[in-house]
Amino acid sequence: MSRNYKRIIIIGVIALLGIYAAIHISKPDPISVTVTTVERGDVEATVANTRAGTIKACRRAGLSPAIGGQITQLPVKEGDQVKAGELLLALWHDDLQAQVVLAEQEAKAAKSRAEASCIQADIAKREAQRLQRLKDTGAASIEMIEQADSRARSSRADCTSAKASVKVSQARMDVAGANLARTMLIAPFDGVVAEINGELNEYVTPSPPGIATLPAIDLIDNNCFYVSAPIDEVDAPAIEKNMPARISMDAYRDQDFPGKVRRIADYVLDREKQARTVDIEVEFSDPEQTPRLLAGYSADAEIILSSHNMVLRVPTLAVLEGPKVMLYDPSNEVLRLRDIKTGISNWDYTEVLDGLAENERVVTSLDRPGVEDGAYAIAENNLQ
Repeated sequence: MSRNYKRIIIIGVIALLGIYAAIHISKPDPISVTVTTVERGDVEATVANTRAGTIKACRRAGLSPAIGGQITQLPVKEGDQVKAGELLLALWHDDLQAQVVLAEQEAKAAKSRAEASCIQADIAKREAQRLQRLKDTGAASIEMIEQADSRARSSRADCTSAKASVKVSQARMDVAGANLARTMLIAPFDGVVAEINGELNEYVTPSPPGIATLPAIDLIDNNCFYVSAPIDEVDAPAIEKNMPARISMDAYRDQDFPGKVRRIADYVLDREKQARTVDIEVEFSDPEQTPRLLAGYSADAEIILSSHNMVLRVPTLAVLEGPKVMLYDPSNEVLRLRDIKTGISNWDYTEVLDGLAENERVVTSLDRPGVEDGAYAIAENNLQ
C-alpha cells in the first residue's frame, strides 16, 4: 500500500470522527417525559355537576302545631325512630278535650231522641192505618181518621228532624275532634327525629304568614336518599330521565355508587348570571347496598350519556387541541406531532377513531418545557 493511500485513509477516518463528534456535540440534551401506551378499553361520555351536590332525604318534614300553646307532652327525643301515626308533641288542650266529650254526649242524646221520635212515628202510622181499616165498618169517623193521619205525618217529620239533629251533633263532634287534633303533632311517615325546637312547658307559636321559623319537630325518612346537584345549562339538554349515573361522596372517598337520574328541573337557576345551572336529582340504584347516609352530605353526580366498550383509547390529558397527540418513538427517542380523529371522551379517557394504532406511545406530560414536534426525549416510565 502506497504512502499516499494510507494518508487518504487516515484523513477519511479523522473526517468521519469529526463529523460524528460534531453531530453529537450539537445534538441537544433530551427532555424527560412520561408516556403511556395506546390501548383498548371502555370510554364513557359523561357530564358532572358544576358545584357540590347534596344528599337529601326522599321525605323530610318540618312539623309545627297549627296553633300556639304550651307543650305538655313531648314523648320523643332527638335521634328516636318513630312510626307513622305516632305522637310527637302535644299542647295543653284540656278545654278542647272537654268539648270533644261534650260533643260526644250531645251526639248520644240526639241519637236517643231520634230513636224515640221515630218509634212514636211508627206508632202513629200504625194507628192511622188501623182507623183507616175501621172506616168501612163505621167504627171510626172521618174526623178521627184525619186526626190520626195528621199525627202520623207530624211524627214522621219529627223523626226526620231528629235524624238530622243526629248528623248535626256528629258534625259538631268532628269539629271538636279537629280542633283537638290541631294541638298535636303526629308523625306523617316512618323516620327519625332529627331536631326538636322546644321543651316541656314552653310556649310555641306557629309561623306568621311570610315569616319562616324553626319547626318544632324536624322528621327525616332515613330509609330513602337521593342527590340533588346543579348541572351547567349547556349540559342539561343531553340529560334524560333514568340515565345511569355514578355518585361519589366526600364521606366515602374511595367508593362510587351506581344511580340513575330521577328528575330534571323544569327551569334554569340564574342566581349567578354567568354560571346558570339546572338542578337534577339522582337516586341510588341499589339502596340496600348503600352505606349509612346522612342528609346534608356533600355529593357529586356523574351522568353517563353514552358508553363504548373495548375501543382504542388514550388518556384525555394526552390530547392536544386539533385534536392531536405527541407521539413518542422509542427507537430514535424523537417526539412527533400527529393528527387523530376522536370519538366520545371524559375526564379520564378519549376514544380514538383514527390516527393511532394499539401499543403506540403518546406523551402525557404535555405541559413540560421543550415538549414539541421533533424534540429528543427520554421516557421516565419505561414501558415494556
